[in-house]
Amino acid sequence: MPVVSASADPVSIAAATERASGPHPKNAVNTGHMISLRNPLSCYYVTMVTSQRVQTGLRIERNTLKVLKGLAEYLDLSLGDLVEGIVLHAFEGKAPFGPPTLAKIEQLKAVYGLTLTAADAHKLEERQ
Repeated sequence: MPVVSASADPVSIAAATERASGPHPKNAVNTGHMISLRNPLSCYYVTMVTSQRVQTGLRIERNTLKVLKGLAEYLDLSLGDLVEGIVLHAFEGKAPFGPPTLAKIEQLKAVYGLTLTAADAHKLEERQ
């Protein structure tokens, strides 16, 4: 039975679910401390970490936000949990997504017209 580490974040849980059940992690059932797939051969035990969250007014490019919201829906996560997981992975120099999720991101980028790349980071100017 695979185990996700105590420091597992929502994105890595979703990635583990994706590896176990295929590209659509909505097969997962969240039972508190255990993420159980509808596949009875796979269970992930997760030690939950408590934290204090704050509300923030984050400004982000419109199509980027649309892709993030679509991805959060696909992974069955809140937008905040998705962003938090991406950031925590980035802080450790780790990739937050596997190939199936990256393929879904490419689909969402095409649907929502997101053409920005990492090369565009820190170079965006707002329209007046």
